[in-house]
Amino acid sequence: MQMPAPSQKVIGAKARIVARLRAALPEGAVIHELAETRAYECDALTAYRCPPLCAVLPASTEEVAAALRICHEEGVPVVPRGAGTSLAGGALPTADSVVLGVARLNRVLETDYDNRFVRVQAGRTNLSVTGAVEANGFFYAPDPSSQLACAIAGNIAMNSGGAHCLKYGVTTNNLLGVTMVLMDGSVIEIGGAYMDAGGLDLLGVICGSEGQLGVVTEATLRILPRPEGARPVLMGFDSNEVAGACVSDIIKAGVLPVAIEFMDRPCIEATEAFAHAGYPMCEALLIVEVEGSPAEIDHQLGLILDIARRHDPVELREARDADEAARIWLGRKSAFGAMGQINDYMCLDGTIPVSALPTVLRRIGEMSQSYGLAVGNVFHAGDGNMHPLILYDANKPGDLEKCEAFGAEVLRLCVEVGGCLTGEHGVGIEKRDLMGVQYDPADLDAQMAVKDVFDPGWLLNAAKVFPLASSQARRAG
Repeated sequence: MQMPAPSQKVIGAKARIVARLRAALPEGAVIHELAETRAYECDALTAYRCPPLCAVLPASTEEVAAALRICHEEGVPVVPRGAGTSLAGGALPTADSVVLGVARLNRVLETDYDNRFVRVQAGRTNLSVTGAVEANGFFYAPDPSSQLACAIAGNIAMNSGGAHCLKYGVTTNNLLGVTMVLMDGSVIEIGGAYMDAGGLDLLGVICGSEGQLGVVTEATLRILPRPEGARPVLMGFDSNEVAGACVSDIIKAGVLPVAIEFMDRPCIEATEAFAHAGYPMCEALLIVEVEGSPAEIDHQLGLILDIARRHDPVELREARDADEAARIWLGRKSAFGAMGQINDYMCLDGTIPVSALPTVLRRIGEMSQSYGLAVGNVFHAGDGNMHPLILYDANKPGDLEKCEAFGAEVLRLCVEVGGCLTGEHGVGIEKRDLMGVQYDPADLDAQMAVKDVFDPGWLLNAAKVFPLASSQARRAG
């Protein structure tokens, strides 16, 4: 659709703001030509796009503070951006906003193996945090599927998890402290290098706040000694419901694997065509990994395999060496890319009680038939973090709207069975108008009151998370 030409007033305001930002930041840190700002017009929720007024790429906390101070004085909205891997539109800009990207904030600032923490700039990628400490036998536990690309800033914004979060927890369980810049350019420190840092415990407010409260520029992260060993087992089943029941029984038995991952037939078929991991052609498979000493691994896998056999698996495959373990994980790590070769898709992330997995998987299958849209399920089954991938054709009129209606019904189902709207992708724009499904008006008002404290002008990522009418009224009032 052709966008209306900007008015002379808007053009003049942009010129003034760009000039001030260029004067305050190093050469090349301000991107304002339309052809260049298109690189920032969307994140991984590519169905929605809008070029920003401009983008800035600071390389230090001081430069972030300078940029925010100018935008605050000018009353310009700011959209914080990590690596742009958000699947919920968390970094989608508006035409009058400045995108503040943290990609140049990528240094390791401090490493302390005695106290088991690393302090990094927030633009550093998730996987490279482990890369910085693994030579000394340590690792950073949260491992989103996008960990090769996603930034720690985005992980904190969305409270990201990953395949191994069942044992080690998500970002909030591994975050010790942050340096954060408020909208007016003030720099604050929250938490620190130890679990019980002085001051108010506000990390739980910051982690998962989706860039609503401030821009995180540095993060102190917990690192852990690498376990002695790890071993996955692959299990194939005749139905999604049976695989879901197996997961529920493993959790009920009190066994704590490091990961339980689920894939259904559409994902298995796509993955095999894409990555050739050697998966069985069954209706559903689980990847269950345990870790520890060889004796611990044998004991845990023995219990898990006994449970699996009660569900009549069509295949049980235990990795015998590192190469077989890598092949078992290859397909799971390739699933999202593999599904993307089939069609456009929308990836959801509602979370449910593990005991509800069989019911929810059956209901999603029924919805797929009703809407006439294929769906593939691949997700972190151990903690009930669902990732249905709803396939649609972006070039077919009405398909996107149908997909969104399907997705909304899935998310309502997650809340209905005792879960929530999001596990790790965040609310962004994707779920903002569903927030009333999970929260009543008083709950939403309390959450918005927190934003009032940190960002009274509602300039930071203001069109996200809360129902649009509510956030617009808050900003105007």
